[in-house]
Amino acid sequence: MTQTPSGHAPAQGQARAQISVPAQHPMVTVLGSGDSLLRVIEKAFPAADIHVRGNEISAVGDTHEVALIQRVFDEMMLVLRTGQPMTEDAVERSIAMLKASENGESDGQETPAEVLTQNILSSRGRTIRPKTLNQKRYVDAIDKHTVVFGIGPAGTGKTYLAMAKAVQALQSKQVNRIILTRPAVEAGERLGFLPGTLYEKIDPYLRPLYDALHDMLDPDSIPRLMAAGTIEVAPLAYMRGRTLNDAFIILDEAQNTSPEQMKMFLTRLGFESKIVITGDVTQVDLPGGTKSGLRQVQEILDGVEDVHFSRLTSQDVVRHKLVGRIVDAYEQYDSRNGTENGGPNGGRTPRHGAKTKGK
Repeated sequence: MTQTPSGHAPAQGQARAQISVPAQHPMVTVLGSGDSLLRVIEKAFPAADIHVRGNEISAVGDTHEVALIQRVFDEMMLVLRTGQPMTEDAVERSIAMLKASENGESDGQETPAEVLTQNILSSRGRTIRPKTLNQKRYVDAIDKHTVVFGIGPAGTGKTYLAMAKAVQALQSKQVNRIILTRPAVEAGERLGFLPGTLYEKIDPYLRPLYDALHDMLDPDSIPRLMAAGTIEVAPLAYMRGRTLNDAFIILDEAQNTSPEQMKMFLTRLGFESKIVITGDVTQVDLPGGTKSGLRQVQEILDGVEDVHFSRLTSQDVVRHKLVGRIVDAYEQYDSRNGTENGGPNGGRTPRHGAKTKGK
């Protein structure tokens, strides 16, 4: 951080912005511990000079960049006004949203502050909220539509946000129960060869859903709610023949459904219910030659009223930053090699003795 007099004049062809931080916001909340937030902004706008003196921040540089810097700080103030702290990740995402809007890559209807301050669920001292523009639109789509598909790579919050909306709907009595389901499709191993009872064989495939529930509800209440049927976690096969009324239903890992299973699941929809289907079409674990129901359904239901497809990308990954880079690297590899999921057979090796196409 550079300390300079606020009267520093811009050179010819440059612009200057002056930001005054209100007294109720300590400068550390705006600049970050050790100026960490300021460094994020400086890195995003390397050609601009950003200086701090007291509670005054000035930016000098290209007119376009200075205007963006002004907007970044304005959005930060709006977030801080709600009592929510700013983080390096939140500043980075705010800058990315503003730049995308300026470059015409986004319609710019929602501001970073609107995205970052939309609370879904508060539980055990933490608040669950969207962290990217696409995540906010996904959450909004769940409110507006009866059937929503959340399609995107690992770490984009598809299932987690849907679970938060389900718990919110249950707590506000919009639905009477939550039903969470997954196809018990194995990534490389066979259920029949795993030790234990049928329940013990299937349980690992449903474990991620239990983990998310434990983040959102009092762990002691979960067994009680499950025993009462208020929350049900079951393999997709258990949905056959049922009509699900007054329920919030989530189908996770939907890329591993066959077209027949997808149709079966969608037709379980009952009155006053909502369905969210999540999946990553780049991670299909179905046997070679089996078409993914999630891929096919996008063609079948495209344009159908009250059905919405939300698509998330590597830019929406909210795990370790490296996860987003890994997703991008795999997409580039597949694009270069004309493969899918890292291999010509969807990333799977044919079983011994199985015939492959063209052989």
